[in-house]
Formats: sequence, C-alpha cells, structure tokens
Amino acid sequence: MKAIRVHEPGGPEVLRWEDVTVGEPGPGEARVKHTAVGLNYVDVYYRTGLYKPPSYPFTPGSEAAGVVEAVGAGVTDVKPGMRVAYGAAPLGAYAQVRLVPADRLVPLPDGIDDRTAAAMMLKGMTAHYLLLRIGQIKKGDQVLIHAAAGGVGLIACQWARALGATVIGTVGSDEKAQLAREHGCHHPIVYTREKFVDRVKEITGGKGVRVAFDSVGKDTLLGSLECLQTLGTVALFGQSSGPVPPFDLSLLARGSFFITRPTIFHYVAAREDLLAAARALFDVVLSGAVKIQVRQTYPLADAARAHRGLESRQTTGSTVLLP
Repeated sequence: MKAIRVHEPGGPEVLRWEDVTVGEPGPGEARVKHTAVGLNYVDVYYRTGLYKPPSYPFTPGSEAAGVVEAVGAGVTDVKPGMRVAYGAAPLGAYAQVRLVPADRLVPLPDGIDDRTAAAMMLKGMTAHYLLLRIGQIKKGDQVLIHAAAGGVGLIACQWARALGATVIGTVGSDEKAQLAREHGCHHPIVYTREKFVDRVKEITGGKGVRVAFDSVGKDTLLGSLECLQTLGTVALFGQSSGPVPPFDLSLLARGSFFITRPTIFHYVAAREDLLAAARALFDVVLSGAVKIQVRQTYPLADAARAHRGLESRQTTGSTVLLP
C-alpha cells in the first residue's frame, strides 16, 4: 500500500508518496480502503509543524470515505463491506488503506457518494458545532463568516441561511464573492478593497453581528471583535494568516464579549455526539438545504500540489484527493 509520509516539518515538498505496511485491525479498530480523502487547512498546520504530530514520520489527514475491509475484536457498529466516512479521526487519512478506531467511523447513507462525504465530514461537522452548539444560531441573527468561499465557509453560509440568519462573509476576490453569494451569503465583502469592519457596521446599521466565525486568525481577530454586538461571540477556529499574538483581554469589556478557541475533536469526542453531528449534516445535505460541491480533485500522490493550491488561496470550496 501507498501513503503520504512526512518525515520533518516543512513546505509541500515534505509530502512523500511511500510504501507502507497496513496490518490487521486490533481490538476496536477497522481497516478501511479509502475511495476519497478530504483536504483541509489543518493538514497544512501539521505539515509545517504549527500543530505537533504525535511523532515523525506521520501520515496527515483526518477526513476520508471508503469501505471497511476488516474489523477487530469488539467492533459491532461497522462491518466489512460497509461504506463509511470520518471527519474527526487520528491523523492518517492520506493513505490508500489505513487502520481507524471504529468508534470514529460513520456509516454513509445511500444518497451521499464517497467524494461528497470526503469533502464534507470534517468541514460539515465543524459548521455544525460552530452554528448550532457555539452560536446557537436562530432566525433573525446576523453572523459574520470569514473565508466564506472556503470549504467550511460555503457549508456554513448555506446552513446559517437555512437557520434563518443574515449571513455576512469575507472573501478575497469578486469571483469568490459570487461563489459565496450562490451558497447563501447575503452580503459578501471583498476584504482586499473594503474594510470589513466598516462594511459589517454599515450592513447591520451599526448594531454588529451576534457571532463572528473566524478561521483566519492574526489578520482578522481584532476586527472580528469590533464587528460584535453587545454580548456577541467570536469563535476562532483556525489561523490561516498565522497565530493570533497576545492581546489585552480588557478589549472584551467593550461589549462583554465572549471568545472561544474550539476544535472539533472536543465537540465529537463522545460517539453519541459524533453520530448526532453526522446525522444533522446528512439531513441538511439530503434535504438540499446545503449543497456540497467538490470543486477540485488531485491524485493523492500529488498532495504537494494540492497543498500549494490551498495555501496560495487558489482553491475554493472543497478539495478531494483520490487514492
């Protein structure tokens, strides 16, 4: 079998296509043959060493779809031959075949194909916990979504709109603004020529948004705080522009603001929470309220090129790697 291996932190060139040995599943494990693998910005964080992998060498990736080949002792939720997907598993998705803790696998409904599943599990369940558990978004809310034309952004815009929110999003170009608009964003802001704080205040009549969802980090966080209404919340769930430097927490006192730095793994640590998030995601996709588009595909062996496209902001929406 082949997999992408990273032997040291660095640029896309450290992603090497190598032979690996995949053994039989142990207790609580399943062996999955991947049919599609999701690409996410968190993969870049692990590749560069911003997030520390358990050890070197390691195989990146936390999101994929495939077919169960075998299961270990004690596994009852999934069976050989079953189509499954995951979006919150230990690293190792950039592989043709891998062992996965079986309690991280979700059976796929017939109406969702493998590429769609690989494009949406991590991103879609991220949108779920952001909107429904942190934001508790309801009809009439106004929200700000940074990187609105990205993988999480396109899903979150559609889902927030379906919940009845007014969606404001930041994007880097007119093309991305149109894409975000087509996916539920009422007010796309092209941050390369508009000050997003000023536009948010204009759009909201000076009131501000109830929640700002920020995956950009260093370049946007303080601006996100400025966009909040009283008692508003910033959910900082990524840092594509770099880590946020220390700042004076008394800034929060201007509106008794809340700020959280969540990760999906805490929100789906319990299997019942994982299954509930997956069911909610499947429901909005099967209903048509949220449409998942695989906008780019690359051979898994060419993961370095996919990373270059992602980091240079050339990609939009979801990207899938094909083993």
